[in-house]
Amino acid sequence: MEPSSGLEAGPEAEREEGEPAVKKRRLLCVEFASVASCDAAVAQCYLAENDWEMERALNSYFEPPVDETALERPPEPPAAPESCVDLTNEETTESVSSKTSTAENIQQEDGSMFSFITWNVDGLDSNNLQERAQGVCSYLSLYSPDVIFLQEVIPPYCSYLKKKASSYEIVTGNEEGYFTAIMLKKSRVKFKSQEIIPFPNTKMMRNLLCVHVNVSGNELCLMTSHLESTRGHAKERINQLKMVLKKIQEAPESATIIFAGDTNLRDQEVTKCGGLPNNILDVWEFLGKPKHCQYTWDTQMNSNLGIPATCKLRFDRIFFRAAAEGGHVIPRSLDLLGLEKLDCGRFPSDHWGLLCNLDVIL
Repeated sequence: MEPSSGLEAGPEAEREEGEPAVKKRRLLCVEFASVASCDAAVAQCYLAENDWEMERALNSYFEPPVDETALERPPEPPAAPESCVDLTNEETTESVSSKTSTAENIQQEDGSMFSFITWNVDGLDSNNLQERAQGVCSYLSLYSPDVIFLQEVIPPYCSYLKKKASSYEIVTGNEEGYFTAIMLKKSRVKFKSQEIIPFPNTKMMRNLLCVHVNVSGNELCLMTSHLESTRGHAKERINQLKMVLKKIQEAPESATIIFAGDTNLRDQEVTKCGGLPNNILDVWEFLGKPKHCQYTWDTQMNSNLGIPATCKLRFDRIFFRAAAEGGHVIPRSLDLLGLEKLDCGRFPSDHWGLLCNLDVIL
């Protein structure tokens, strides 16, 4: 997500076209650390010394010049203060499973409603990570959704969620680096199977996570992904979108398909892809393009990344394909989450979360 040179964004706000440098560098560090099997501090050191060019940095790491290393190996830089955050040490009096709202009781009684949250939680940002994770969990506790789609989860964050959200089953798209996750409320969602579809040409450890479940007698296929980031990877991102749409189309006709995730898409990229198939809905568009939840990445309102330019984009999207018989599950409303600053002065993530409510026709 690179900042735009413009100071204002119009309705489309597509001038921004990419992630900011800090986010790109964070992703490069994770990728380097994964390839080189080193920690993030070492990755950052080599990348910085090589102008943040991945190939040069890796070559420098694996094949250091003889005249620099023959006599003495340079000392490793000290680990960043928060590079390894143990979120599980945090002690609190409440967990996500400890709060049950009246609305949830009604929902569980008649099964006429279904809700989910999708959120890129920015686990790659180690600053205030514990407090930000607590902030995310406070929203999960408040709304108690049936399903939660998460992106940019890191292992400590996942461990924290397992501790705090014991009423949910957590399925992850990976176990190392950063990855996606789908959380299923055990009392409402029956897990059937899972599948991980790799993106063969990704440079950022991205894939498609699919989970097959049953809710109130309805067969659902839940999907999430974090499509390739930044303007420079638009071609790969479009190819990944095509793979997602193909997977949605190939799902059993008896199933309702919900894809929710950080797509990093710009509207013109969807157009370039040929648009969505007729039987696949963009939920925000289906609900009449409500202005209050149009932009999920908004640097004017969200100061976490400290970007001076105004960038407003709809990176986080929900795609929906109804079951062939139709009418069993219908999107009803969409709202943003995470709009309030925490005590640390930052938001839970640089992305807003999305809360989607659907009607279940019994």
